[in-house]
Amino acid sequence: MAQERVAEVKRDTKETQIAIKLNIDGSGKAEVKTGIPFFDHMLTLAAAHGLFDLSVEAQGDIEVDYHHTVEDVGIALGQAFKDALGAKLGIVRYGFFFQPMDETLARVVVDMGGRPMLVYKADTTVCFVRDFNIGMLREFFQGFANSAGANVHVQLEYGQEPHHVAEAIFKGFGRALDAACRIDPRRQGALPSTKGLL
Repeated sequence: MAQERVAEVKRDTKETQIAIKLNIDGSGKAEVKTGIPFFDHMLTLAAAHGLFDLSVEAQGDIEVDYHHTVEDVGIALGQAFKDALGAKLGIVRYGFFFQPMDETLARVVVDMGGRPMLVYKADTTVCFVRDFNIGMLREFFQGFANSAGANVHVQLEYGQEPHHVAEAIFKGFGRALDAACRIDPRRQGALPSTKGLL
């Protein structure tokens, strides 16, 4: 019987208190409460399209700014993926997806191989959805990449409507994670590396 790939992470700072539960091999169920409705929507989309079950409870100093909560959720989620993947035996490791959303096309590529790096090229001339600046999403992905030990590339191919841009990125992120975290039976439990170490 395959080992469950699940994790629970708590992150408490003077700025945020975050609790995350993750099941990589879920069905896309999400219960997300960060106090930032648009961010909740994006995380829910990532889980639904990545088919991982996700619970996020976050309290942060959102009366000051959304920055700390967005960044720290990224850090905690990255840690949850790292913990749930464990030794990463048999995983595909790499995943990518081109995600359309109406006039927008985004490309997201991930490598779960332990080398943290973010390349984020998704700037738009209009960046606000109500009071949420989608430029802040860079901080989420930076936190995730650092904490998960993941190489994450986010590229906006084209598109301007900020809701569509964010939605394409998060759906693509979920699907890229799903691809990278899958178990490839041909590996027979081996590490996806010629070095023998990740």
